[in-house]
Amino acid sequence: MLMARDTSCDEAQKLHKKWLKHQTFMAELAQNKEWLDKIEKEGQRLMQEKPDMSALVKKKLEEIRECWQDLESTTQAKARQLFEANRADLLVQSYSNLDQRLKQLEGQLAHVDYGQDLTTVNKQLKKLQTMECQMEEWYKEVGELQAQAASIPQQGQVEKVSERQAGVETRIVRLIEPLKERRRILLASKEVHQVGRDLEDEILWIQERLPVATSQEHGTSLQAVQQLMKKNQSLQRELQGHRGRVEDVLERAGVIASIRSPEADSIRAGMEQLHQLWEVLWTETEHRQLRLDVMYQAQQFYFDAGEVEAWLSEQELHMMNEETGKDEASTLQLLKKQLALEQTIEDYAETIGMLSQQCRQLLELGHPDCEQISKHQSQIDRLYVSLKDLAEERKSRLEQQYWLYQLNREVDELEQWIAEREVIASSTELGQDFEHVTILQEKFTEFAAETGSLGQERVTAVNQMVDELIDYGHADAATIAEWKDGVNEAWADLLELMETRGQMLAASHQLHKFFSDCREVLAQIEDKQRRLPEVRACQGGTSNTSTLQRLMQTFEHDIQLLVTQIRQLQESAAQLRTVYAGEKAEAIAMQEHEVMQAWKELLISCEDCRMQITTATDKLRFFGMVRDQLMWMESIICQIGTGEKPSHLDMEQNKGK
Repeated sequence: MLMARDTSCDEAQKLHKKWLKHQTFMAELAQNKEWLDKIEKEGQRLMQEKPDMSALVKKKLEEIRECWQDLESTTQAKARQLFEANRADLLVQSYSNLDQRLKQLEGQLAHVDYGQDLTTVNKQLKKLQTMECQMEEWYKEVGELQAQAASIPQQGQVEKVSERQAGVETRIVRLIEPLKERRRILLASKEVHQVGRDLEDEILWIQERLPVATSQEHGTSLQAVQQLMKKNQSLQRELQGHRGRVEDVLERAGVIASIRSPEADSIRAGMEQLHQLWEVLWTETEHRQLRLDVMYQAQQFYFDAGEVEAWLSEQELHMMNEETGKDEASTLQLLKKQLALEQTIEDYAETIGMLSQQCRQLLELGHPDCEQISKHQSQIDRLYVSLKDLAEERKSRLEQQYWLYQLNREVDELEQWIAEREVIASSTELGQDFEHVTILQEKFTEFAAETGSLGQERVTAVNQMVDELIDYGHADAATIAEWKDGVNEAWADLLELMETRGQMLAASHQLHKFFSDCREVLAQIEDKQRRLPEVRACQGGTSNTSTLQRLMQTFEHDIQLLVTQIRQLQESAAQLRTVYAGEKAEAIAMQEHEVMQAWKELLISCEDCRMQITTATDKLRFFGMVRDQLMWMESIICQIGTGEKPSHLDMEQNKGK
């Protein structure tokens, strides 16, 4: 602020220096304007973050803005004051300083230096660029001075300024063409040196990559070959991307080489060397790619063959596993896994075929390791065939074990079933009465029929399975034969038990039927005995002899029906006495005796009843004849009393009587 308000007119101090000092101060002030804006932003941010301090910050910002505005207004006022008071002198001094600087630039242009290499040429170009920038600034400055000179009011001062102005403008015009010529010459020199440098760089770039392209290292493993292929492919991509750069350098070098000059000879030699090296690098890269491709195929074969051998060896270990399962379920699970593994091995034939195809391709290409590759493929084929044989053997072992467990289960289930049936067949229950034994016999008949059909079917199936396993050559054929004999013996025992049970039930049925028939016959005899009094009662209740005879005949016919039953009972009793002994024999005899005794009593009662009915019939017949005779006699007496002669019919009837 003090510098802005400094208005002293010390004559010892030069006016122009004072003006320049003020101009510098104004430039510094303009630069600090950004600093003021930054303070303004920081203040706004602080007020947002800390609202409680916003009043204090706002006050400080207002004070800074007021101070800054005061500073700017004071500076501009002093600048106007200095310029208005000493405008002409300032313009003359400015033209003088500008003319002196133009003379210095003219002296620099008089010294010719085109550079010995690219670095010095670039330095000269930078220096020239600085001169051109100065010329542009000075040209602008002349324009500003011209505008200021136009506003000078005094004529004498105008002439003095115009003279200085004309000299400066003439010198500026005189410097324009030398600057252009200097730029053209430096650019041409730069192009020559740049092309030479580019040729050297490209040759060096190719020479750095040529050992990689010509390397005889092809890798000893698939991973190593893949890495080398990636490097070579990367180099090829790099060459492809760098082709434009090389062609551009060669094209620029060709333009320079067409000019007759000492520099063109070196450029021409460099261009030829670059072209040759580029062709060699490109060709070697392609050849190396072909060699790596062949090596990659061989290493890929070795790698695939190694994986195939490892897989085959791993599967061979599985096939050599002696585990056959602890039971049917575990064996079945192992068998399923084995079948799946066999299918995997069968599908793996495609991989073996692809590997064999790779081997044939390498042999057709004449690979240096043809003999080793062929041996490797033969070994893999032998391993694969051996693995299939092992798989078949393990499957056979598992199948035999599974069939053995399956047969064992069938045998156990059948023996259990036979044992359950034996419990029923060995039952000693023979029934409490005829109805009970009949039910038992019917149930046992169904049981025997079902057991016979189902059991024979299951035994036949087991025997067939055993025969098949023995014919197959099962390792446990002796054990299987023992199981077969055990099942057949158990089945024969069951059949014998069922036959015995059937005979026992048949005998029990016959015995209870005999007792039942005896009770039935006794009941019928008792019924006949009860009906005899009714028949006797009919003697006194009817006077018709034919009715009594029919009644007696019907009763005797019913008794005749019992004769057959009595005979059957006697025959059954005779048969049962041959089967049973002891208490049952005594019971049979007692029951037979009871029936025969009742039958004899019935026959005696029937005979008595028949005699009574015969007597009653004779009596009724006699009474009827007497009654008829009396009636005849009465009718004759009546006729005698009336004097009539007896009719011929009455005489005949009387004779008949």
